[in-house]
Amino acid sequence: MPTDTDTDTDTDAATGPLVEPLPSVPAAIARIETETALVIADYHAGIEIGLRYERGVELDSNAEDRRRRLLELLTQHPVDRLIILGDAGHRIGNPADEETQELMSLFTSVLNRVPITVVRGNHDAGIESVATTVETDSTQIEHTINVTDASGIKCGHVGFVHGHSWPDETVLDCDVLCVGHEHPQLRVADHVGGSQQTRAWLRGPLDWTPFKNKLGIERSFDSPDNTQNVNRDPPDVILFPAFNERSGGTQVNTDEGFLSPFLPAAFEKNHTDAYLLDGTRLGPYQSV
Repeated sequence: MPTDTDTDTDTDAATGPLVEPLPSVPAAIARIETETALVIADYHAGIEIGLRYERGVELDSNAEDRRRRLLELLTQHPVDRLIILGDAGHRIGNPADEETQELMSLFTSVLNRVPITVVRGNHDAGIESVATTVETDSTQIEHTINVTDASGIKCGHVGFVHGHSWPDETVLDCDVLCVGHEHPQLRVADHVGGSQQTRAWLRGPLDWTPFKNKLGIERSFDSPDNTQNVNRDPPDVILFPAFNERSGGTQVNTDEGFLSPFLPAAFEKNHTDAYLLDGTRLGPYQSV
């Protein structure tokens, strides 16, 4: 995703953008204080079990491919932490089922490299019971899994929230807000006159109006120490594509409604661009 339109507040001159999507994959690198983090959204471990139960669709498990793709990213882009923007699992059933086994295998593999932060999503009920039973391959490794509240977490100048519920005010006091849940997709014309769906990123400045109306907060862009009544630019909102390619999603350039309670209202109208996974900028998502 190009960063030539990034504001001064979401770019550090010494290190680059605070959040930078990686080319051709549904993942980004975030710079949070002294750490870097690989950030993904909507892993949906065990989705094949969910599709079987919910829709009667029979698919072979893609668990190993999902895990391999994520571990390859951690190898190619060494970071200090993995952040999952919610929905690490799909249904999270009993400890003996395939989904729980997939999550435990994933968490074990990642914890042998870096700690994990899971921002709680609407599919993550019971995830603590999985996280607390994971063991790493070495007693010398003390990496842990932190599961946040559904209202999200702020790390450095970056806020992280799944998106199925309203963020906490402290999370909104950031320069970049990372959001999952929506699984944004574009319906685009193909070369034979039909159309196809493709995963996409959305990025644009935050419109404070829905948060003022819902949370009763006039603004959150005062000076960091709250000693001066100085306005900052609103944060950029980055809506992440789903890491799980089988999870479907919201066709954001059609009349299909968004799932999040604060989207699309929190996107500044006509200033939120869509990007393909390869970084191609398509302009305002409504007109794609």
